[in-house]
Amino acid sequence: MRSFLFVVLIVVAAVLGFYYFWTPTPTVVLTPDTGPIAARRELSVKLDAHGAIMKKLTVSAIQGEKTVNVLVKEYPSASHQAAETFNLAQAGLQEGPFKLQVKATDSAVRFSADRTTTHASSFTLDNKPPLVVILSPTHNISRGGAGLVVYTVSKEVEKSGVVFGNQFFPGYRQKEGFYACLFPFPYDMDLNQYVPRVTAVDRAGNERLVSINYHLIAKTFPTDRINLSDSFLEKIAAEFKDQFPQAPTNLEIFLKVNNELRQQDRKAIYDFGRQTSPAPLWQGDFLRMPKAAPLGGFAQFRTYLYQGEMVDQQTHLGFDLASVALAPVPAANHGKVVYAGDRGLYGQCVVIDHGLGLQTLYGHLSRIGVKTGDSVKKGQIIGDSGSTGMAAGDHLHYEVIVSGQSVNPIEWWDQSWINNNVTSKLEIGKTLSSK
Repeated sequence: MRSFLFVVLIVVAAVLGFYYFWTPTPTVVLTPDTGPIAARRELSVKLDAHGAIMKKLTVSAIQGEKTVNVLVKEYPSASHQAAETFNLAQAGLQEGPFKLQVKATDSAVRFSADRTTTHASSFTLDNKPPLVVILSPTHNISRGGAGLVVYTVSKEVEKSGVVFGNQFFPGYRQKEGFYACLFPFPYDMDLNQYVPRVTAVDRAGNERLVSINYHLIAKTFPTDRINLSDSFLEKIAAEFKDQFPQAPTNLEIFLKVNNELRQQDRKAIYDFGRQTSPAPLWQGDFLRMPKAAPLGGFAQFRTYLYQGEMVDQQTHLGFDLASVALAPVPAANHGKVVYAGDRGLYGQCVVIDHGLGLQTLYGHLSRIGVKTGDSVKKGQIIGDSGSTGMAAGDHLHYEVIVSGQSVNPIEWWDQSWINNNVTSKLEIGKTLSSK
């Protein structure tokens, strides 16, 4: 009997020891984990008990002899993971170095074997936003067009650029030390709601917002009514039916292409805009496809009719240019190909990056003569016009894009506009930032 009790005690001790020593300590991930930080910048901490039960989280700020709890949280019995956010606005810390200590405790499912992880990180409190100086004096911006602002920032930034509404367009640091930001005036934004400003956010999270001197130019855009023929719908259905096999009719396929696929294309174009050179690659004005007549203009509001009834409405965000069938298409300016292939409504498509977020798109091509990653020269033939994608006949769909937002190509075909609104401002940046 004594031997049996001894064995039972050994087993119980072993089980308790197993649950204590083999209960995993919780994983702690603090973001950011080090470096400069502003008192109001949001931090996040993620906890994972690896199947055990989270019990308590304590985050403390330690500076010199001072320790302040900035977050204390106890968890219900069912929590295995947790995510919290907090800031240091109420911690009363002085600018300078400090530490954050994170203590996370979990418990085994049985026998309440608590385990604690302690994680410490070093930070520097910095509440001073960067100084931003606008170098470009005036900015004349047409609705649907683009502008360029050049500026300096007093210290290293996490991001900078132009903001209006909920939109952000990044600026890029030039080798001379100043920043340049191309930004659009969206074609569909009211003049009274468009207030572009320069923002700069430093590594600590401090933000500076600075107004710029600008003059807005009102502009209206054309409208068009397009009658959809059965032959055109058959052409679209043949090209896109594999992507929408559940659509019961040719008209339904057209509507899905004109809406769902259009949205996918705009998302892709936005993503292409982040694949850009921080420095300008272009030189001079942008070439227009030679001997081509315009079929449709920028920001043209189109109403689609089938058998006399309105079935859809969309806005055309480029220029349609028609020459002869299978006409050679030149690159509008120097740059690098960021996309070459099939792209939804655009069919066979090429996108060229010209730097600072400025890109040109060439759609409906019958042949692509370049590949992604190629460097191209102004005037180099990149393909031939065609009728791939959402095209009723052979033509080139040409777009100019600023960081994912389509803008009016006419400005970029105008050497005088480029000199006054882009080149001269870049020269101002080079001159003033060198002083």
